[in-house]
Amino acid sequence: MSPKTHHRLRMHLGAPIGSIFRCAGLVQRRRMAPGDLDIVPLAHAASWEEDGPATMLGICLMPSLIQNAADGLDLNPDSISVAPQLQLSDARISHIGWALRAELLEPEPYGRLYAESLGLALAAQLLKRYATIVPPRLGNLSKRRLSNVIDFIHDNLARDLSLNELAAVAGLSPSHFNALFKQTTRQPAHQFVIQCRVEHAISFLATGKFSLAEIASQAGFYDQSHMARCMRRVVGLTPAAIKRQAPIAH
Repeated sequence: MSPKTHHRLRMHLGAPIGSIFRCAGLVQRRRMAPGDLDIVPLAHAASWEEDGPATMLGICLMPSLIQNAADGLDLNPDSISVAPQLQLSDARISHIGWALRAELLEPEPYGRLYAESLGLALAAQLLKRYATIVPPRLGNLSKRRLSNVIDFIHDNLARDLSLNELAAVAGLSPSHFNALFKQTTRQPAHQFVIQCRVEHAISFLATGKFSLAEIASQAGFYDQSHMARCMRRVVGLTPAAIKRQAPIAH
């Protein structure tokens, strides 16, 4: 039961079950329900012992992620102190936990940008609820910064873009960028990237010169099925339907 180098969150997913939790000399016997949370901050030693088989979601939050979230909330990371939180019932954190679990099990996940956004939202929520915090000062991305980010997205659609990359282009911390981008464009960064990929794919489909597999790869989708699902969500049409409407290439 040695101290860790990261912050830990453990969420109970299965049926109610008895559990013994040990942390910092504390021994707590309790009955865990689905969605119940334990938060163990950096450098605290902890252990869990369930009465039987149990399904848990374990999340490790690196100090760099907490620092990025603190930067976005105008907090001094060195002044933040969060005590262990035991058997919490926190609807917002649980919602993020279930979303992370769904992403892990999804055969066609949204990708790294979405997962990083969830991780950052989780870190920010932990700071908002369980540390002293100054409310963030939100505004909009400047036209120059927004233009640079959009150009970077269009130039790198085939890649698995990360939140850190987009934030670096804007010259902001990931947390601050994530909030300002949504404030400016009225949609999260990962949804904006999907929309750009769909528009890019449609432009290729309109030429009638490329196969669906080639277009999916060039637009940054995992495969044709992933492209079709995203396209139906964004424009209400399948790639095959759009391709049939395209002029015949000569």
